[in-house]
Amino acid sequence: MRDLLANPAWQEEDLGLPLPDSTHACSVCLPTWDSILGYEEGREKVLKRMRTGYPRFFKHPVVERLFAAAKAEVASNSEEVIVLPTKASVQRAHRWVERRAETAVRIASFHGLQVLVVPAKAKQHANEYWRFSGEVISSRQAQDFIDGNLRDGSKSHLIARSLAKFTGAAPDHTFVFSSGMAAITAVLRALPGVQSGKKTLQLEFPYVDSLKVQDLFGHGVVYLNDATGESFDEALMRIRQGEFAAVMTEVPSNPLLRTVDLHRVSQACADGSTPLVVDDSAAGPLNVDALRVADVVTGSLTKWISGMGDVMAGMATVNANSPFAKTLCAALASDQAECSPLYIADAEALLSNTKGYPHRMETVNANGLAVASWLANHPAVAEVWHPSLTFTSNYESIMRKGGGFGGLMSFVLKNQKKTAKVYDALRLSKGPSFGTQFTLVCPYTLLAHYHELDWAEACGVSSNLLRVSCGLEPLDSIISAFDEALAFA
Repeated sequence: MRDLLANPAWQEEDLGLPLPDSTHACSVCLPTWDSILGYEEGREKVLKRMRTGYPRFFKHPVVERLFAAAKAEVASNSEEVIVLPTKASVQRAHRWVERRAETAVRIASFHGLQVLVVPAKAKQHANEYWRFSGEVISSRQAQDFIDGNLRDGSKSHLIARSLAKFTGAAPDHTFVFSSGMAAITAVLRALPGVQSGKKTLQLEFPYVDSLKVQDLFGHGVVYLNDATGESFDEALMRIRQGEFAAVMTEVPSNPLLRTVDLHRVSQACADGSTPLVVDDSAAGPLNVDALRVADVVTGSLTKWISGMGDVMAGMATVNANSPFAKTLCAALASDQAECSPLYIADAEALLSNTKGYPHRMETVNANGLAVASWLANHPAVAEVWHPSLTFTSNYESIMRKGGGFGGLMSFVLKNQKKTAKVYDALRLSKGPSFGTQFTLVCPYTLLAHYHELDWAEACGVSSNLLRVSCGLEPLDSIISAFDEALAFA
């Protein structure tokens, strides 16, 4: 098995390799600028080499086998399928796809799993439900099904107990899902204001799908890209007036690592009886205590908490003192069990991975702080975004005692035309996702916003932005890799 800490996947020959070297890897090596473009444009020479990908975007080969088996049994040649984990999930998908595609679709049972069968013209909408809802069949679940060993049961209660040690919340206020996006969509559905038709408010530029799910599964989203100054003051006034179903934000935001003034937002939300939903995926609950100000905190367990990059999961934690606690807990408990449960084999992998979380974050925080400072002082670098450099006082106001600034950062070059050369020369593992124990770099905007680059640029997110997730390598080796690559800038 390849040790990516000592032997990173960064060259053309590594294209398509799973990151980490695991059957159930959640990332894939895209080692060159051209391979990124090829992936986004669907070039066959790139796609045929990809052995895996991020599970919501790229169906794992064993998941594809499951889909093919389901199609052969329950669909015609002119129909397509997506396999979903539960009856509640497939029923939701059925309603959503019919409405979006404006065509009839149907549900079929497949040996204990649920299948949405759609005409070919609705395939894109069905795939969008899979991607954006996060209610997916994992590679472990698909493999067990194919092997005839599909397992019942749940260990989410054990994960909730483990997570409670980091968040300070009670286990019965902690809910575990099949992905971080499934946690966000579950929270969105649980909001009383969404049920009554109100829009949500998004503060600061968020992770791409966090914005899209509010539009796709809610009643639309009001988006404030720069939550400072007069526009922020106006937003706070609208929050106090009770205009929104909820206020959504990230601590810090991904990829710009900005943190809104959460104390002002929290007070406005209290005044307007509006839930505040904060996602802490970028920093993790050992670094920030978002529950101090939020009604509910969401997070991707795929990232820092797992650290291994070989299992996907998500969480939602409800503040016991929130006036919405009873309503949210009831809805999330139901969703966790009936819509997007974490498969038992994934739960076991996560429980094992989580044991190393506190120790890993000590090194990640130290490396992140040092690398961000080094990059900020490099003559070829124009700007670095990291909580130690970006909206630092806002971040520190919810920083946990003993916490740090995290390992996630982004930067752009002074001469952005040289970004592709720098990326290609970088001797660090390259691919989507973050939070792995090995350092992982990607041209985030190209991957997340390829078909809306002008919009992202208008929001202050450069097409040439490089995002870095620091790992556990010796600091000298990380900095040496950047120093060598930046010589091409």
